[in-house]
Parts: sequence; C-alpha cells; structure tokens
Amino acid sequence: MFDVLMYLFETYIHSEIEVAIDQDKLTEELAYAGFQREDIDKALQWMERLATLQNSDTVPYLFAAAPQTMRLYNQEELRKLTADCRGFLLFLEQMHILNSQTREMVIDRVMALEDSMLSLEDLKWVVLMVLLNVPGNQSAYQQLETLLFETQDRQVH
Repeated sequence: MFDVLMYLFETYIHSEIEVAIDQDKLTEELAYAGFQREDIDKALQWMERLATLQNSDTVPYLFAAAPQTMRLYNQEELRKLTADCRGFLLFLEQMHILNSQTREMVIDRVMALEDSMLSLEDLKWVVLMVLLNVPGNQSAYQQLETLLFETQDRQVH
C-alpha cells in the first residue's frame, strides 16, 4: 500500500500534474503500473481518510491539544514509531513545521499503514503528503521539502 501512496505522490501530487479525480480511471492506471487491486483500494482509502481529517469537526479528539502540551504515545504508537520517528516529529513541531493538528494527522495516517514499524524515511514522506494535502500548510510543506532535500544535497566538510 505504501508503494502505491508513494507512486501517487510522486506521479500526480508532487509533480503538480492536473489530476481529474475519477477513481475508476485512477485505479485502472495504477493496476496498469503493476500495483495489486487490494493495495490500490487501501491506498485510495488512506487518501480519502486524509481528506476527511482536514475538517477538524470530523474528528475533534485529534485536534484538542493545546500548543504547549507534550504528546504521549500509546503502546501501539510506540511499537510503530521508532524513537527516531518520534524525535523527528518533535523536531518538526519545534521548527513550527507541524502543529498539534498536523502532527495528529500524521500519526493517524502512520497508524493506518500496514507496516508494523515505520522507517524515518517513510515517516518523512507521510509528513510531506499530509502537509501538501492540508490547505494553508504550503509554507510548512516548502520548509520541510527544503530541509529534507537541500540538506541531502549538501556536502559535509
């Protein structure tokens, strides 16, 4: 499923190609690209859930945290998010790239992935997908994209 999400992100969303949301046609294209129908369906449901999270009235418990609160993780989240992943989320909050709302959206979408443990690289892509899909977060998205991709291009002396 994560491969389908990455393909969608890189092919349609990140490349800014105009996408007409015809789910049947998109499913056909993804199947033609070699993805399994089950993974396609799960990825599209994942994206639909992300869209519903944009409305804070839909899932009010996710966004109730005050800006100065510390996020505590439950056992399931601790199993899925390594210490590096949790540290990265905290770093993004401290840099004001994520706020409590977008952090909870990221955690919600991470928990919906089938992998038992998420790598830091995969988490970065999930954060990018969330920020790109939430209106009003273009600046945070660009800041994270710059942080991730320009730092990788720099040489360390």
